Amino acid sequence: MTFIEVEGVKVDTRHWIGGRRIASDQTFSDFSPIDEAYLGDIAAGGETEVNAAVAAAREAFPAWAARTAPERGAVLRRIADGIEDRLEDLARVETRDNGSLLRSHRRGVMPRVAMNFRFFADYAERLRHPDMEVRGHRQKITYDPAGVTAVITPWNAPLMLATWRIGPALAAGNTVVLKPPEWAPLTASLLAEITHDAGLPAGVLNVVQGTGREAGAPLTRHPGINRLSFTGSVPTAGAVAAAAAPNIVPLSFELGGKSPLLVLEDADLDLAVRLAVEQFDNAGQVCLGAFRLIVHESLATEFLDRLVTRAKALVQGDPRDERTDVSALISRAHFDRVSGFVERAEARVVLGGGPNEELGGLYFRPTILVDPKPGSEIVTEEVFGPVLTMQTFATEDEGFAMANDTRFGLAATLVTADPSKAARLNAGTVWVNCFFVRDLGAPFGGNGRSGIGREGGTWSFDFYCDVKNTVIAPEEA
Repeated sequence: MTFIEVEGVKVDTRHWIGGRRIASDQTFSDFSPIDEAYLGDIAAGGETEVNAAVAAAREAFPAWAARTAPERGAVLRRIADGIEDRLEDLARVETRDNGSLLRSHRRGVMPRVAMNFRFFADYAERLRHPDMEVRGHRQKITYDPAGVTAVITPWNAPLMLATWRIGPALAAGNTVVLKPPEWAPLTASLLAEITHDAGLPAGVLNVVQGTGREAGAPLTRHPGINRLSFTGSVPTAGAVAAAAAPNIVPLSFELGGKSPLLVLEDADLDLAVRLAVEQFDNAGQVCLGAFRLIVHESLATEFLDRLVTRAKALVQGDPRDERTDVSALISRAHFDRVSGFVERAEARVVLGGGPNEELGGLYFRPTILVDPKPGSEIVTEEVFGPVLTMQTFATEDEGFAMANDTRFGLAATLVTADPSKAARLNAGTVWVNCFFVRDLGAPFGGNGRSGIGREGGTWSFDFYCDVKNTVIAPEEA
């Protein structure tokens, strides 16, 4: 079976390598988290398919790298147009495949997918570094294409997170091998079609589907890749780094988070509650979500009362329904993992705490745990589900110390009348009196165990390019 139909959309289940569809002897089954329904069997790649994809990318690299930034940008803008033309197809397929809200895909996620191509096409055309001078010698800094980029992405926002890397890599003149997540692979196949229709040359983008063990591992250790961008868990990142190390491949890692939402005594309480409720987005399957609520003791009682009231009003159900606020978790294995965290939590449950019995399946109720034991698992480890913990503090010093007491450092949210206090938080991104506001030109990445490096704007090209300094002697008088 080379095609399946998902929400009325025909999806090819084969790989995309060297500008054509390639089948595999092995397959894996894809299921929808909405109702655990079987969607179809997907071609499962391994070392053979990875070798073919890297070879195709290397063959395509010289011609693609030789194009000017405006020439590459014209293709990327056509890809963005193609995404917008098929936005509804992409939204419906990804909702069915990973269970995220259809309304979010329509209004935010898929428009951002198109923007990932259009923004970096524009940025590459105006990317310049001023010349430098030393002892009469001119130093000219240029951004040269690096080669083949391997992109490995997770299931919680598979197409958006993939194109966040593919966009700048292609704009820089690189070619790409994408390994999409096995729990939500389908929109990557649609993306391959869109790029082909937009005129992207064969081999510039390749898609190899499969498991991390069978497809991801040979890709990360392949000597033919020049850059590796990975989004996922800390343990997997360690294995990826070890595999890539012998080839000295530059890495960009966006990993886990255990971000705080710190509410100071001078905070706008209505705003603080609204920001806390937003953390239930995507059923809590968001790496930068602020799931540790740290609230000044003078506000704690009223904050909790309002938060519980607002959280109870959230509608849980089928993500294809426009009224739904919270959907299902991605898989049975992940559901059991989230349940285990809550069952072991040394804390008081004030809301939720288990499955939604009315819906069954993979629907876990929005959960709030109060007064967790300091240093316990529920406070220190990433749950990746709709589970918030709330702790209180007496002094600002204590509050900031609690917020920073984590091995992670992807993001932090601060609610206060004094934005200058954000300087005390240790995180790659700090939101003050807001949440999830991002510009693609700004740096994004994590501190500590939340990752390596930054991407966005010039930072993306610092990674996806070989930055070269050409020193030119002055002309003889």
